[in-house]
This record gives sequence, C-alpha cells and structure tokens, in this order.
Amino acid sequence: MSTESKTRMTEGSISRKIILFAIPLFFGNLFQQLYNTADSLIVGNFLGSNALAAVSSSGNLIFLMVGFINGIAMGAGVVIARYYGAKNREDLQKVIHTTVAFGLAAGLALTAIGMYLAPKILVLMGTPSDVLPQSVEYFRTYFAGSLGFVMYNIFVGILQSVGDSRHPLIYLILSSCINVVLDLFFIAGLGMGVGAAALATVISQFTSAILCLIHLMRTKEEYQLHISKIRFDGRVLGEIIRNGVPSGFQNSVISIANVFVQTNINAFGKMAMAGCGSYAKIEGFAFLPVTCFTMALTTFVSQNLGAKQYDRAKKGARFGILCSIIIAELIGAVIYTAAPTLIAAFNSDPEVVHYGVMQARTIALFYFLLAFSHCIAAVLRGSGNASIPMLVMLCVWCLFRVSYITVTVRLIPDIRVIFWAYPLTWSISSAIFLYLFLRGKWVYGFEKGGKR
Repeated sequence: MSTESKTRMTEGSISRKIILFAIPLFFGNLFQQLYNTADSLIVGNFLGSNALAAVSSSGNLIFLMVGFINGIAMGAGVVIARYYGAKNREDLQKVIHTTVAFGLAAGLALTAIGMYLAPKILVLMGTPSDVLPQSVEYFRTYFAGSLGFVMYNIFVGILQSVGDSRHPLIYLILSSCINVVLDLFFIAGLGMGVGAAALATVISQFTSAILCLIHLMRTKEEYQLHISKIRFDGRVLGEIIRNGVPSGFQNSVISIANVFVQTNINAFGKMAMAGCGSYAKIEGFAFLPVTCFTMALTTFVSQNLGAKQYDRAKKGARFGILCSIIIAELIGAVIYTAAPTLIAAFNSDPEVVHYGVMQARTIALFYFLLAFSHCIAAVLRGSGNASIPMLVMLCVWCLFRVSYITVTVRLIPDIRVIFWAYPLTWSISSAIFLYLFLRGKWVYGFEKGGKR
C-alpha cells in the first residue's frame, strides 16, 4: 500500500481511517502534555511554590501570543486538505510553500513581540510581585525560541492535513524525551532557575521542527517541500487568510478570556495560582481526546468535501464526535476521583492541593460538553465555515464568560465562582453547536456546488 493511500481519507472504512489517524495524534499530544507537565513537576519539586506559580500561570498568556498564528496555520491546513482530497497537485504545492513562508515571517515577528510585551502583560494580569521576576524570565526565554515552535506547528499542520499523523508522533516522542532530560539536567543537576525550563522546551521544539522539515524535503509524495519554492502566492495566501483569520481570532479571544480568568485567580494569591496551574496541567490530559478527534475531524471533513464525498463527510463527523465525548467524559471521571493525588504530585502544600482539587471537582464531570463544542467547531472549520465557531466562542466563551465573572465575583467573592464559568459557558456553546450541526448547513454549500 502506498503512502498516499494510507494518508488519503477519502476512501476505505470511515471508522478505521479516523481512528488510525487519531491514535498517533492522541499519543503525540500525550507526550507533548507530558513534557509540558514535566516543567511544572520538576520546577515545583526542585524550585518551590513561587517558581511553580510563575510557570503555571504561563499557559494562557503563551496561548494568547501564539494562538492567532496557530489559527492561521489551522486555516492553511483546511486548504491543504481540500486540495489534497481533490488531487490538485499544483495548488497543493502553492499552499504548502506559502504556508511555510508565512510561518517563517510569523515566527520572527512573534519573537520580537513576545519578548517585548510579555512582561507588560504579566503586570497587567496582576502577577504577584514575588512571582513576577521568575515569570518574566520564563516568558522571555520561551519567546526567544518562537521560530522553533511556530515552524514545528506549521510543519505538523501540513503533515496532518494530508493524513500523516505517524511521523509527527515519532518526532514528538523524541523531543519530549529531550525536554525531560534537559529539565532534569538544567534544574536538578545544574541548579538553574525557571528560565532553564523554558530553554529546555525551546531546544526540544527546534529539534521537532528540524526533523519535520527533513521529512517534508525527503518525501516523494505530492506534498514534498522544496526550499527554493518557499514564497508567498497572493491568491493562495488569500485562501489561507479567509480560512485562518476566524480560527486565529477565535484562539485569541478565548485566550484573552482565559487571561482575564487567570487575572481573577491571581487575586486569590500565589497558592491559588499554583493549585489552579497544577490543575490546568492535569486538564491538559483530559483535552487529549478532544484535540486528536478535532484534528482528525477537520482533516477528514476537508478532504472528503474536497473530493465531493458529502455523505462520507457527514458519517465521519458523527463518528468522531461520539468517540470524543465518550473518552473525554471517562477521563473526567478519573480526574474527579483522583484529584488529590494528582494535584499533590506537583506540590504537596495543603493549600495548593486544596485549590487544585476544588477546581478539578467543579469542572471535570463536564468535559463531555467541552469535547462536543470543539468537535462541532472542527467540523465547521473543515467545511470552510470557520467564522461560525469564531462568533459562537467570541460571544459565549469570551464576552459572556468575562461578564459573568466580572459581575458574580463581586457579589460572591469565592474562587468557585470563577471555576463555574467553564461548565456554564461550555453548556451554552454546546446547545448552539448542536442546533447548527443538526441543521446540516455546514455541508450545504458543497452539495450545491458552491465554494467555501
């Protein structure tokens, strides 16, 4: 069987294609989550609560800075998958090389912007003064390596869009191991500070990016990358922007809302920061089935709509959604039960554990709603309707979430008010997405011969 027939998702068993594509994504995201968690585990156990708070509060701000660019990459992936499904080699080559050119420019810009703005945003977030210096050190080191993680995401997006989730898994496992070893060497061995955790992540990301680049250059398939062809194509860039800007904006507004949430958590002190940050690392594991099935659904829907396989796209969407919500809820039940032990692994301080367990037991049993919302958003993106999930998440996950917290936390100054913002907004978005999905309009334009 050729590599093309293995990666093309327009033929063969629907469930088999989605599962075989999703499994490497699951393990890849698992290893990525493990090496992200390794930063917190090693920092928390070797450098203490202040350092853990500095690293733990980083996730939302980092995602704010890189979310827009990753959204553009997602839009590029939709276009790549569509041309790959339609077997349009000429346009496929144009979009791949334009995407890489965009990644190079965006990575360099993010380096400058991140290093300059991160300290200012940390102050605006109300980061406690005793945590601020270490937070600044972590962010500046992390963003110094922006080109590495931007290009890694670009290259992985290309491979996943053509149905190849196996090679990114191999490269990610290797980089995860490098990250953990370097964390231990820099922090436990050499006694370096929190900046070393960011440095280890940067080195591992560059390793992954280089391995992906080599593979794309060496492959004999139609998505082969040629350094000499890396340039912007105006028409193709326009397609990428039309599909990517809504996703990028969606990522950014969610991040802004989560930065606002983090700011309110910061007001409860560094122990709350450390406890909630530890929970966030654990929640990352619950998000794994959501992530792998959303990626699989976007690729599957894009390829099949590009190949005019409309019924197949609908069947695949239903199968992927069901798998995602079942697995996410099972993981939620495990986290709810084991929360005290899981949080204590990061920091055994009773107050840190208290805050982390409180958040876990407020949110974990609602993971099925999170999975459902993200899966429907992935289906809509894959069909070229990226503006719809953007609007839903802007209104519900950003505006409503921020308004709810702003009003309610003043009336009830309890941190659990902040925690309940997530299940509440997930419920509202799920109801809206269910209505949109059942209407079936996401595939209407393709069935009628329209363009997206």
